[in-house]
Amino acid sequence: MTLGTAAFRIEAFFFAPATDNWLALLRLGLGSQLACYCLALNSSWSLFLSGTEQGLITREFAEVMVSSQSPFIPRISWLIIAGNWVGLEEQTSLTLVWFALFLAACCLVAGFCCRTAACSAWLLHLGVAKSAGLFSYGVDNLMTIGLFYLMLSPLPDGHALDARRWRRRPSDPRMLRFFCRVLQLHLCLIYFFGGLTKCLGRGWWDGSNIWRALTRPPFNVISPDIIASWSFWLPAIGIATWIVELAYPAMIWPARTRPIWLTLTCAMHLAIGFAMGMYLFAFVMIVLNVAAFGTNTRSAVAASHPTNALS
Repeated sequence: MTLGTAAFRIEAFFFAPATDNWLALLRLGLGSQLACYCLALNSSWSLFLSGTEQGLITREFAEVMVSSQSPFIPRISWLIIAGNWVGLEEQTSLTLVWFALFLAACCLVAGFCCRTAACSAWLLHLGVAKSAGLFSYGVDNLMTIGLFYLMLSPLPDGHALDARRWRRRPSDPRMLRFFCRVLQLHLCLIYFFGGLTKCLGRGWWDGSNIWRALTRPPFNVISPDIIASWSFWLPAIGIATWIVELAYPAMIWPARTRPIWLTLTCAMHLAIGFAMGMYLFAFVMIVLNVAAFGTNTRSAVAASHPTNALS
């Protein structure tokens, strides 16, 4: 392969024209995810984000840990201080932050003021996740990643209200492909290293990690008695989990195996969501996978000839 041929293939891979269907799915999915996130935390919003007087573990403690990493990471205290300047109490400012985040989610679902909503959602969610860092887990990281890509992508997509309201010119198909490819590659890295870490640990071979995950509060949705009665399946489940993740980069690209691996991956996250009560985590992972690879699945099945291995 000559240098010119390699450069042509790389350019075609990253900049071949693409539709905006994946971007519409990402916008709708992340907007719905963010709305559910706000509703799920509504009753405990002040408990997680209040200062020294009412917080479960003070926001100041979490933000001191964040500031030790970088003083430029967004945090809720910035908005609390801004609210104090105009005479707002802490609880009022926290309520306004909740409404602003929920409003941004609704705007994303509707496709109204897409760019502003995406930027606001990313900044506000990042601030909330960092200020409540001791209570956050993987779902917050994945939501931040998804909102970051959505914020940078060529919004609005053709299905958004913005595109019809302002009758804007369609986004550059080449840039649509580029951002989709970056998201696809990012998912491949996440799954590959996640699977590699699991397969190097003994707990995923003998099922002990599955047992601990399913029996540890607050994820112990299934009764330990039921898990114990099916314990002989735990090693198989652990091995199957890291196989799906480790083989993800190899199996998600070829047209023949993409629908199968996308289905297996989504089924894995559905099982995690229902077995451990991690519904938001399952939903955001399914959204990212379907947006990145699901819009090409139908064409991949039709193009599953050996001469067209990638679509």
